[in-house]
Amino acid sequence: MNDFWIACGHHLLDRDESGGLCVTEEFLKAYFVRPELIPPDEACPVERRLHRELLAAPRRPVSADEIAAIVDADARENWRLVLAYRDLLVRHPTLEAAYLATVRSGANDVPPLFVNQLVHVILRNALDGCDDPFVLRAAELFFRPQRILPQERALLLGDEEVVGGQSPTPVLSLMSMLGAVTDAELDVLSEDNADDYWPRSDHFDMAFDLTAGGRGPSALAQAMARWISHLLGIDVSIEPLRELRDAHLTWYVGLDTDATRLGDRLWHGERLDDRSAARVLSLFCLRFADTNAAAAEMQGEPVYLILSMSSDHKLRMKPQNLLTGLPIKHLEMVT
Repeated sequence: MNDFWIACGHHLLDRDESGGLCVTEEFLKAYFVRPELIPPDEACPVERRLHRELLAAPRRPVSADEIAAIVDADARENWRLVLAYRDLLVRHPTLEAAYLATVRSGANDVPPLFVNQLVHVILRNALDGCDDPFVLRAAELFFRPQRILPQERALLLGDEEVVGGQSPTPVLSLMSMLGAVTDAELDVLSEDNADDYWPRSDHFDMAFDLTAGGRGPSALAQAMARWISHLLGIDVSIEPLRELRDAHLTWYVGLDTDATRLGDRLWHGERLDDRSAARVLSLFCLRFADTNAAAAEMQGEPVYLILSMSSDHKLRMKPQNLLTGLPIKHLEMVT
């Protein structure tokens, strides 16, 4: 069995009887040895003692007064944020429960970096045993912002951090035949190079083809179904659509902020202009395996999922919308 996403730290965690991830001291220590938290030579004695004692006892209570006593303002803020995150994790029986509590509260007090890391490791758990690199690459959209790459005949996505660090307009290896010259070349995940994903999974350096009718949308649909099943205990089927033609939007979920705005406009009967419609990247139809799980007003109607890009040609997926936006009438299995 191929391993993947090793850097997320899933091997440092335990699992409970239901398969949820339980925080361990080893996992917490991984945060305390981040470069932002290692005291520099000029750090004050309070910061040095705090760091030393937390490495020895990662669950040790830390008071607000202790943090306030740290001399350096940036260090105080770093410690405040990471300890609030630590307290969130240890307050709940599993990481899944901590994540659900966060997204359902509607609070925005957890830094996006930590939220994405939490999604990353939970997805690693949800996709444990998955042997399809296309599904795994699709799942990267949940926690890694993407950039739409220039291509006339296909909808191609590249990891924003990787692409941004290489070149503003990277050329894909499948386009090399066109004679393009650049200092940044990305491989597009395909049947021919799918096995390359495993050793490269922590590099996020393979582009993804999300062209309608191809394998990409189906892979993303599978990843979303696994996410919902793992966190809500609900089985759903999700199918990609080419377009919403004459569909009655009984219920829809925007998979990103821009998609939610577009969905709101459609909900109110507005026709999208060509420019707005062009920002829609993918459409999906979700149905509940058990119709009793859906809210009564659905009456067997499908839920439509909308994925779009922002005006700057980026995709910032919000996987929490799949958990908080579905019309369900019972709580998840994870508590």
